[in-house]
Amino acid sequence: MADVEASKSLSGLLNGIAQKVYYSNSEITEELLKDELYPELSQEEFTALHEKMKALIKMKRQGSGGLGAEQAAALSRFWKSQRVRVRESLLSQSRWEPGLRGLSWRVDLHTAASRGDAAQSGPVALMELELGRAGQFILFVTGFVSKSSADSEFVCLEFDEAKVNQVLKKMSDIQQSIDRIVPRT
Repeated sequence: MADVEASKSLSGLLNGIAQKVYYSNSEITEELLKDELYPELSQEEFTALHEKMKALIKMKRQGSGGLGAEQAAALSRFWKSQRVRVRESLLSQSRWEPGLRGLSWRVDLHTAASRGDAAQSGPVALMELELGRAGQFILFVTGFVSKSSADSEFVCLEFDEAKVNQVLKKMSDIQQSIDRIVPRT
């Protein structure tokens, strides 16, 4: 029974450290973890255990030498359950610009009657981009509308045939530049 309690306490410690280090949860403190999980340890013993587990988590290994069997098993279980979440957290923290969350598009026909200008009739591509709210997004394209929700920015673009061809040409140029640096396999 003591092994089960020790394993639960260690799992709680690992999850608490992850909350603080990877998920920026400021409510989790070293004192809270000690009081809740290891009240029987002295402050020095707990600090040593906390620092050891924090270092192991930051090394992102499932197992490591110098650990007891229970500690190695708890660390392995932690990484099996948290690997994806930690990766996503690290990726989101490393982005400086908003990320593209979604894209939808359609082709419409604008007639001379609906636009008021016979020269503007014909097919147009309408595109809506959903961007993450990590920062301010500035778009240097004419004919866009921007709207916001709680955690996304939506940008609506309208392209005529010439603009679509320009975008496709630019994308082709980008792909060629990438291929010069990293050839496709």
